[in-house]
Amino acid sequence: MNKILCVAAAMLAISSAVFLPTPAMAQVSINIILGDAPPPLRYEAVPSPRNGYLWAPGYWNWNGNQHVWSRGHWERNRVDYRYDQPQWRQESDGWRLDRGGWKQDHKKYKKDKKERYDDRDDRDNRHGGEHCPPGQAKKGNC
Repeated sequence: MNKILCVAAAMLAISSAVFLPTPAMAQVSINIILGDAPPPLRYEAVPSPRNGYLWAPGYWNWNGNQHVWSRGHWERNRVDYRYDQPQWRQESDGWRLDRGGWKQDHKKYKKDKKERYDDRDDRDNRHGGEHCPPGQAKKGNC
């Protein structure tokens, strides 16, 4: 009887592990498409630059019933990321709000990766740009 209870408990534990919450890997994206254009942008005085921060300008947000102004604010800079400001775009089916935000700067990553690769090439090609054939460096030919 104890053996049956142990097996049943183990099966219950294993089957319940399937339903345990796991960290989300997907990103949620909400698209807002409206027939009417947002109001014209409001003028906001841009404050003096702050070291380590980026000014995110204000924009017209949608609260479900109407456009509401979201004031500009400071965002702390993020290494290897770029900030895309929110903006409305006109598409064939209406106006779409792109909420923007921080996105990984893949261009910068590729550029840095290429620079690291180029640096390695420079170290490897220190013999007048020629490749030294295997075994020749030990003989002093390169």
